[in-house]
Amino acid sequence: MAALSLYLLLTWIFLLSLFRTRFAEVLCHADESSALMEFKRSFRTDTTDGRCVYSKVDSWPLDGSGDCCLWDGIECDEVTGRVIVLNLSNSCLSGIMSPNTTLFRLVHMESLNLAFNGFSFSSIPYGFGNLLKLQYLNLSSSNFSGEIPRDISQLSKLVSLDLSAYWGETLHMRNMGDFVHNLTGLKELDLSYVSLSSPFPPMLVNFSSLTLFRIQSCGLSGNFSVSIFQLPNLEVLSIAYNSNLFGFFPKPHWGSPLKSLYLSGTNFSGELPTSIRNLSLLNELEAKYCYFSGSLPSSMGNISRLIELNLYGNNLQGQIPVSFANLTQLSVLCLSYNNLSGDSLEWVVNLTKLTVLRLSGNRLSGGFPSSFENLKQLTFLALVGNRLSSGFPSSFENLTGNDLHGDILGALRNLKDLEILFLGSFNLNGVLNVSDLFTLKNLRYLVLSNNNISFTKSFINTTTSKLIYLKLDSCDLTEFPQFIGYLSELEELILRHNRIQGTIPRWMWNNSKESLQNILLSHNLLTGFENNQTNLPLPNLNSFDISSNLLNTTLPVPPPSVMVYNISNNFLFGEVPTSICEVSSLIVLDLSNNTLNGILPPYLGSIHPLILLNLARNKFNGMIPCVYLDGCAVRMIDLRENRLSGNVPRSLGNCGMLEYLNLGDNQINDTFPFWLSDLTYLKVIGLQSNNFHGPIESNLSQLNFTSLHILDISNNSFNGQFPSNLLKSCHAMKVMVGQDKLAYLDISEWLHRTNVSFSINMTYAMKLMNKGTKREYAKIPDVLVAIDLSNNKFEGFIPEFIGDLKSLRMLNLSNNLLNGSIPPSLVNLTVLEALDLSQNNLVGEIPQQLACLTFLSVFNVSHNHLLGPIPRGTQFDTFGSSSFAMNDGLCGNPLPNKCTNGENTPPPPSYFKVDNEKECLFDLDWRIVVAGVGVGFLVGIVLENLIIDEKSTWFLHYSTKVAKGWEKVRKALVGKKICS
Repeated sequence: MAALSLYLLLTWIFLLSLFRTRFAEVLCHADESSALMEFKRSFRTDTTDGRCVYSKVDSWPLDGSGDCCLWDGIECDEVTGRVIVLNLSNSCLSGIMSPNTTLFRLVHMESLNLAFNGFSFSSIPYGFGNLLKLQYLNLSSSNFSGEIPRDISQLSKLVSLDLSAYWGETLHMRNMGDFVHNLTGLKELDLSYVSLSSPFPPMLVNFSSLTLFRIQSCGLSGNFSVSIFQLPNLEVLSIAYNSNLFGFFPKPHWGSPLKSLYLSGTNFSGELPTSIRNLSLLNELEAKYCYFSGSLPSSMGNISRLIELNLYGNNLQGQIPVSFANLTQLSVLCLSYNNLSGDSLEWVVNLTKLTVLRLSGNRLSGGFPSSFENLKQLTFLALVGNRLSSGFPSSFENLTGNDLHGDILGALRNLKDLEILFLGSFNLNGVLNVSDLFTLKNLRYLVLSNNNISFTKSFINTTTSKLIYLKLDSCDLTEFPQFIGYLSELEELILRHNRIQGTIPRWMWNNSKESLQNILLSHNLLTGFENNQTNLPLPNLNSFDISSNLLNTTLPVPPPSVMVYNISNNFLFGEVPTSICEVSSLIVLDLSNNTLNGILPPYLGSIHPLILLNLARNKFNGMIPCVYLDGCAVRMIDLRENRLSGNVPRSLGNCGMLEYLNLGDNQINDTFPFWLSDLTYLKVIGLQSNNFHGPIESNLSQLNFTSLHILDISNNSFNGQFPSNLLKSCHAMKVMVGQDKLAYLDISEWLHRTNVSFSINMTYAMKLMNKGTKREYAKIPDVLVAIDLSNNKFEGFIPEFIGDLKSLRMLNLSNNLLNGSIPPSLVNLTVLEALDLSQNNLVGEIPQQLACLTFLSVFNVSHNHLLGPIPRGTQFDTFGSSSFAMNDGLCGNPLPNKCTNGENTPPPPSYFKVDNEKECLFDLDWRIVVAGVGVGFLVGIVLENLIIDEKSTWFLHYSTKVAKGWEKVRKALVGKKICS
C-alpha cells in the first residue's frame, strides 16, 4: 500500500512538472518576444560607460528563441503570460531611442525601468500614453533631452514616476502643473534636474499619497506651498537648488512623517520654529546656503533620530543650544558660516557617532573639552575662523591662531580615524612639527591655507602616510616643505600664493610619480626646473598650473595625460614644439603673457577636447593654425597682441561652441569673416588693430549674431556704408537682462572624463577703449555690451535702429566718414555710459533728448559740423569743452561762445516718449517761460502733455515784476501732465 501511495505521489509530481513546463512554454507571447528583440537590436551595449553595471540584454538569446518571461529583466503575468515588468536599468544600452520604439507594443506593462543607460541625448518618444497599465515608470539618468512628452501625464495609474535627469542632460517640461494634474495617485515623484522654469504648482498640496517628492535643481520659482510640509504620508522632500523658490517653515501643526528634508540653495528664510521638534522621525535635514535667521531652537535637541544636520551658510545667530548634546545619533553636523556663538563645546563630546564636524566661520570661543578625543569616528574636522582659545590640542605649541595656544594636536592625536582636517585661516604662526602631524595615520586631506607657518626639516619617515590632498595656499612659505618628497599617495598638491623661490626640485615627486594628478604652484617666485629638465615624469598628471612666476626657460611640454596646462605670465622663450599637439587630452592650454615666438604648430587647433586656447601677448608670427575639425569643442580663442598674419581660417566655423574670439593687435589681412554669424554662442569678437579691409554692409541680410555682447573691429581699413545689417543681427544687444546681478563672461563648468571629474573656472579678458583710453578688463562683466567701429572708413548715416540696441553701455563710432545727423533714438540706450561720435562729418543739432541718459559719463562729438545749443542738465553739465571742440556752430556751456536769440539755454520743456514706456523731462528754465508771457505766447510748451503741482516750490522763484503774467502760466500748467 505504501508502495502504491509512493507511486501515485511520484506520478502526480511528474504530471505536475509536465503541466508547469507546458504552462511555461505558452507564457511568452510571440508578439511581445519579437518586440523585445527588436528593442534590443536597436541599441548597442557600451560597457565602458561608468554607470553600466551589467548588460541584461546580452544574456538574451541571439535568435530570440525560448521563453522571454525567463529572460533577465523581464517578468510576466502568471495567468496571461503577458510582460508586465521590464527592468533594464544599468544595462549599458547605448544609442538613439526611436520615435517608433517597439516598447509601446508591450501594452500590458505595469513597470518599466530604463534608468542609467545612454540614449545619446535623443528625445523621449511620444507614445507612453499607450501603456495605460503602467504604475511604475523610471527613465532617470539615461541621457535623454528635449521636452518630456505630454502623454505621460495620461497614465493615471502611475504610482511612481522618476524622470530625473543626469548632469549635462537638457530635459525640460513646459508646465509642471498641467503635467501632474491627472497623476493624483502618485506616491513617488522625482523630476530632479529637469528644467521646469515655472512657478511651483499649488495643486500638489492635494497629492495626499505622496511619500517621496524630489524636484531639486529644476529652476522652479515663486512661493513654495507651506502645506506640502503637512502632507500625511510624505517621508522624503527635496526641493534643493531652486534659487528663485521662496518659502518658510510652518510654525504650528507641523508633524508629518518626514524622514529626509533637503532645502539647500533655495530662498527659504525666516526662523526655525520650535515646532520642528514634532518631526520625530527626521533623519536628515539639509538646508545649506539658505536665508534662515534667528536662533537655533533648543527643541531641535528632541529630534533624537537625526543623523545629518547641515545648516551651512545661513544667517543664524545666538548660542548653539546645549540640548544638541541629546542628538546622539548625529553622524554629520555642519553649522559653518553662520553667526553662532558659544563659550563651550562640551556638548560635542556626547556625539560619539560624529564622522563630520564643521563649525567654521562662527564666533565660537573657549577651549576644546578634554574628552574631545571620545569622537573616535571623526573623519572630517573644520574649525576655520572662530575665536577658540586654550586647550586646543603638543607639537604646535609655538603656534597661535583662533587665539589658539598650547598642545594643538594633543586631543586630535587620538582621533585615529580622522581623514579630513581643515585648519585654514587660523592665523597660525611658527614651525609645525611634521612628525607629530603624521601621527594621524588615516589623514587623507589636510588644508592649512592662509596661515604663516613653516615645517621642521627632520621628521619620521612619512612614506606610510595616506595623505592624498595637501593645500598650503598663502602660508608665506619660502621653500618647498621637504616632507612632500616622502608622500607616496599624494594626488593633489596646492602651494599657490607663497614666496617659494628658485627652481622646482625633482625630489618633490620622488615617491608620488604615479599618483600625482594635480600640481598648482601659481603666484610664487619660481625661476625654472632643476638642471633645466623641463620634462615632467608624471604619467597621470591631469592639471599643471605654474602661472605667474619668474620662469625663464623654454616651454616644458606636459605629459600626454594633462588636461589643464597653465604656464601664463612668465618669461618663457623659444618656439612651441609640435609635440604639444600630441598631448591629446588637453582641455585648457594657456601660454599667454610670455615671450614665445616662431610659427604656431599647424595642428594646434585639432586637439579635439580643447576648450580654451590662450596664446595672447607673445611674439608668434605666421599664419593662424587652420585645422579645426568638425565637432571642434573650443569655446575661447585668444591670440591677441602677437604678430600673426594671413587670413582668419574658415575652418573656425566648425567650432560651434565658440564664445570668445580675440584676434586683435596682429597683422591679419582679410575681409570681414561673415561666416562667424553661424556660431550662435559667440559673445565676443575682437578684430581690432589689424589689416582688415573692404565693406561690411552688403546684401547679406541673413546674419545672425544671436549672442554677441562685444564687437570690436576698430583700427582697421573697413569701408563702405555703415554696417547696418551686422548690427541689426545682434539680438542679445536688444534685450536688457541681468542688470542687477554681478556676473562675468566666463567658462565655469564641471567636466567629466574617464575616472576623473574636475571644474574649469576661467573668465574672459579684453582690452577696450573706455573714456578715451584703452582699459584692460581682467574680467568682462556680463552686462558690458559694447560696439567699437572707430578708426575705419565707414560712410553714410547713423541709422535710427541703433536705439534698438537697448543694453549697449559703450558705443564708439569715432574717426570715420559718417554724415547726417545724430539720431534722437540714442535716448533709448538708457544704460549707455560712453558715446564717442568724434571726428566724423555729422551735421545738425545734438538732440536735446540725450540729456536723459543719466548713466552717460563719457560723451565726445568733437571735430564734426554740429550746430545749435548744447543740452543742459544731468550728465551734460559734467562734460568739458573738449567733448564739443571743433564744431563751429555749437554754443552754450562749456564752450566760450554763448547762444544768441534766446538760445543761451536749451529749448523749453519738451516731452519725449522713450521706448514707448519711459518718459523724460528736461529742466525747466522759468526765465524763458516768463519772457514768453510778455509777448503774448506760451513759449511753445506742449500743455496737453504737462502737469505741475500747484504747491511746487518752483513757483517761489519767479519774479514779482511779472507776477500777473506768471499767474497765467501757472493756471495753464496746473492739472496738465509732465513726465518725470
